[in-house]
Amino acid sequence: MIMPSDKVYKETKQIMLGKKVMKPEFKTLAEWIDKAYGVKTINIFYDTIDKGTHPRLEICFEHPQERAKFDAPNGFSFDSAKQKAIGKKFQETLNEQGLIRKNGFSRFSKKLASSEYKTENIWVIYGDFESIARIEANESIPEEKVKKLKKGLNNPHIWEISRAFSYTTFFLYSDEQLKKYENSEEHKKWTDEYYELLKKYDPFGYFKREFFSISLDSKENFDKNYESNWYYYYK
Repeated sequence: MIMPSDKVYKETKQIMLGKKVMKPEFKTLAEWIDKAYGVKTINIFYDTIDKGTHPRLEICFEHPQERAKFDAPNGFSFDSAKQKAIGKKFQETLNEQGLIRKNGFSRFSKKLASSEYKTENIWVIYGDFESIARIEANESIPEEKVKKLKKGLNNPHIWEISRAFSYTTFFLYSDEQLKKYENSEEHKKWTDEYYELLKKYDPFGYFKREFFSISLDSKENFDKNYESNWYYYYK
């Protein structure tokens, strides 16, 4: 899962809210992963890519620290040994349940064929719920609420309040103003005010005030170094 609009995120959110449960055929695999790697699997999501020819399995955890346990040492890819081990265990657990697709038919019943799974060369990936829930919380704040906050702060040096994913930046007009407000009492006040707004849209309580802070930047920097273009700024 990458964004709140992803199907896997929406499904996992329903599980986190207690409105759905993980598919029963995945529970044995989840328990094995938890025991083998010291994590807590909250959902497992199967789909196919490349027009249905390539199976994919996403293992979902709640926190990014758990997902990071499956990264390779370089931090830029997944640990291939763990991917292979999970893919193999997935095949084993499905075999035990008679759910491996064989020429389109179930071992036990033709009726089950449409709900079976491919496992050959399966691509195992990972996601964490918290990171996406943070994005959803921040992006769920209505724009009019942000504008009302800006107006209420009543500071003529604030040019814009900009949000991107789970981050929020208050833009001053000039670099000089930016230096003036960085790590100031005013900066702390703005963080407090924005946090009070944000927590209303954070049902899982992932944002903690002691670890939260808005960023500061300047319109001068935005115009000079990013051609006054939000795409260039956030890419």
